[in-house]
Amino acid sequence: MTTTSRDTPASRRTRANGDGTVYQRKDRRWEAAGYVLAPGNTRKRVHVYGSSRTEALAKLTEKIAASNRGVPAVTAQGSLATYLTYWLENVAVHHLRETTHTRYTAVAEQHLIPGLGRKKLAKLTAKDVRTWINDLRTVCQCCSRGTDARRDPNAQASRRPRCCAIGQCCRKRLSPLTLAYIHSVLKSALEHAVREEEIPRNVARNVRTGTPRPRRFNPLTTDEARRFLAAVRGHRHAALFELALRTGLRKGELLGLRWEDLDLDTGTAAIRRTLQRTSAGGLTTLPTKTRASERRIALPARCVQSLKRHHEQQQRESEAAGTTWQHSGHVFTTAQGGSIDPTNLTRAFTTLLRKAGLRRIRFHDLRHSTATLLLEQGIDLVVIKELLGHAHIGVTAGVYAHVRLRLQRHAIDTLGNALGPGDDAPDDPPTAAIVR
Repeated sequence: MTTTSRDTPASRRTRANGDGTVYQRKDRRWEAAGYVLAPGNTRKRVHVYGSSRTEALAKLTEKIAASNRGVPAVTAQGSLATYLTYWLENVAVHHLRETTHTRYTAVAEQHLIPGLGRKKLAKLTAKDVRTWINDLRTVCQCCSRGTDARRDPNAQASRRPRCCAIGQCCRKRLSPLTLAYIHSVLKSALEHAVREEEIPRNVARNVRTGTPRPRRFNPLTTDEARRFLAAVRGHRHAALFELALRTGLRKGELLGLRWEDLDLDTGTAAIRRTLQRTSAGGLTTLPTKTRASERRIALPARCVQSLKRHHEQQQRESEAAGTTWQHSGHVFTTAQGGSIDPTNLTRAFTTLLRKAGLRRIRFHDLRHSTATLLLEQGIDLVVIKELLGHAHIGVTAGVYAHVRLRLQRHAIDTLGNALGPGDDAPDDPPTAAIVR
């Protein structure tokens, strides 16, 4: 009686030529091995592991499929620079937003590769990473990279050589936030190397850079917010600016709004997308920043009225433009119906602040103003988190910790005044109104 491949146990089947081998080790784990494309148009034998035959085989099949598509498999014996290039071009590009991928690439080219690129991926240690980060923290980046020495002496004053190029070091250091961001990019790259079983552990995770202080912002006070709303009346983008201050929407979320996202009868808006300028596609509509950012919010009654007036104005502009009108479907557009460039919106916002006699702030500070004013009115932190679209309430609590501390002080003082001093205790000493 002859046996077929179906009669043969799964662990003993012979795989086709080029499919590699799969077998069970003495430690009961399964190992699969096969030849794949390597850098330099060569081939190398790779080994992957799994808790079952199916898992090990799936990992090997994935590597062989990538090899057949012309994607070379990296080797732990190669340099970190080689791996970073592979990771950015073949892995990160498919999982990151274009703007994020551009920032990751800049970090790799400006900091990771010059500082650690020559190290072997397999021999990189936590001490190497810690030493490199300490250098970034203490060494002037203009001098270390020769940035100023490469500049044209005949360029504009803002772009002419300075610092080490003229013998006067500016002693510019990277901020703690920038250091933390650079460190996070390295951790992400090495984490993928661990998943691909190129290295046994992520050494960057064993290095602490410290917790950076939150970026400082300048929210509008209640009086300034009233003055701002008075200043935007009559402005072509009055509805946009009012919506930004009253709801805390991000700039990209405002510019990405479509009329189909609004329900002015019920007074709600669905936040589904964001408008950004990318290097490849120009002004592009993308998904929201995070999954939590995709949300439905209630619109203030004043915003509903201003949006209705804005819609009527847009219809008049469309009729005036005729066939030249660009039907983008966006709520906020140019006079010809096209998408608004975020940079142009920032420019218009800065001009508006100057004409209103208000101090200069970032457009994003309108979002901070919304949250700060809501907190000061006693609105629950969970409600503010849902309105802003934060992924976790810890983000909201961390960013606005200074506001909560000030409210705590006010609450304690209010309670102290209500209770009054004790019979045998001296009066409470005066407390500061603001805790920094």
